[in-house]
Amino acid sequence: MMSAIPHRRMATATTLAIIALAACDRPDPAPIPVVEATIAGVQEAIFSGATTCRMVVQAYLDRIEAYEDRINAITVVNPAALARADELDRALAAGEPPGPLFCVPMLVKDNFDTHDMVTTAGSIALASSIPPDDAFMVRRIREAGAVVLAKTNMAEWAFSPRQSVSSSFDTTRNAYALDRVPAGSSGGTASGVAANLGLIGLGTDTGNSIRGPSSRLALVGIRSTIGLTSRDGVVPLALDRDIAGPMGRTVEDVARVFSVVVGHDPADPYTEAGRGRSEDDYTTFLDADGLQGARIGVLRALVDTEDADSAIVAVFERALEELAGLGAEIVDPFDFDVQAQIERENISCQRFRYDMHGYLESLGDAAPITDVVQVLETGEYSSHVEERLRRAADTPLDVHPADWDPPCPDYFENEGRQAYLNDFVSAMDAAGLDAVVYPTWLSPPAHIDRGREEYSGDNSRVVAPPTGTPSITVPMAFTEDVHPAGLQILARPYADGLLFRYAYAYERGTLHRRPPEGFPEL
Repeated sequence: MMSAIPHRRMATATTLAIIALAACDRPDPAPIPVVEATIAGVQEAIFSGATTCRMVVQAYLDRIEAYEDRINAITVVNPAALARADELDRALAAGEPPGPLFCVPMLVKDNFDTHDMVTTAGSIALASSIPPDDAFMVRRIREAGAVVLAKTNMAEWAFSPRQSVSSSFDTTRNAYALDRVPAGSSGGTASGVAANLGLIGLGTDTGNSIRGPSSRLALVGIRSTIGLTSRDGVVPLALDRDIAGPMGRTVEDVARVFSVVVGHDPADPYTEAGRGRSEDDYTTFLDADGLQGARIGVLRALVDTEDADSAIVAVFERALEELAGLGAEIVDPFDFDVQAQIERENISCQRFRYDMHGYLESLGDAAPITDVVQVLETGEYSSHVEERLRRAADTPLDVHPADWDPPCPDYFENEGRQAYLNDFVSAMDAAGLDAVVYPTWLSPPAHIDRGREEYSGDNSRVVAPPTGTPSITVPMAFTEDVHPAGLQILARPYADGLLFRYAYAYERGTLHRRPPEGFPEL
């Protein structure tokens, strides 16, 4: 049976009328092109009878079979994907109203719990771990009609923003340049979606890991306001900073998925702060003229740095001209001392072991380990994460960070982080800004064999994670006509809809996205 989410956008009367009319007199369905396909395009083709959900899902499975070995983005393919597609086709034929994500083949990062596939978080220690139920977001997308097509590779334990290398599934490559990294830790989702191995995907972001890989792969990725989205069932890195959300090729597709996964979840206490502050449908913010009259500040502290690559700065300066040409008022510079803010005491802590303890308990008796640092004894880890694991071993297993000495309170009680947020919003207010922009990365992607050594220019970790503000990255150009570069837009808490408005207007006004070479239509 096809299910839906009652308080989210359902199929309109127009959609149902199209389905009814198409059923009366339509040609035999056939496969459709899926390279750079959109949610709306796929659904229109199915509803009109031009194709079927099974044909759409099969097309993506065929692409995974044909191209996966080039980038190593996929960890496991869902063996029930085609059966789910058949179920959706039958429900549609029976006249059931389709959910908002009807037959959207999705890639899901390997740290989201899936009851029917392993969830390893990039660690061989969890290579056989099948969680008892789905993560909140996975359950939401399935209820909305999506097909979980496959899981995607990631950095081991989500430790690395630099590269996506796991001990469970090895190394993911950048689909635009196979000799480069896709960044971390959601590199598998990013490279897979960019190469059209899935229509859209889910990733997670503790400091960088949605926006960084999205920028490297010419995608749109949003880190929501903290508290607006649930992390339940996501293997944690630091629950006072972790965010989960969509990564896609268009702003509209990302807004469609975001509308489904956002919202209060009793299993995630952080979402209590966001209760009643989410929108039912973020696609209502999409406006090609949405930048008209917007006051956009340029955070020069994240542009004019010693490690800034001149080619990326050049495309960013052109992006500012594009924003102005689309009607925005550019306030340059927006003066704000970022360095002084991130040097505040106790605004971050190494709480990985504590948070993992809670996650492992959620697996029940099937948990392969009960304490993440046990892998130091079993040897189930890669050498490049050993130092981080040993630091985790020096922290308490079952004492909340707020009770450490010195204490490291959760986000909403953390005085340093709240002061940073207040100072930043006050500075925006004083300058009369609606949003702030800067390059998502200030450097080109590192070579695949020098991911650690060539790591630099990561702007994503500086403002949004400590302040809890929302930010989105959208393609702004390519350097050397090869490497994607991303424009990051940041706004006040709960102004996520405004980010969609600005990103959509910029995307539609520039059309910088193009697919990587080497992954043509089959």
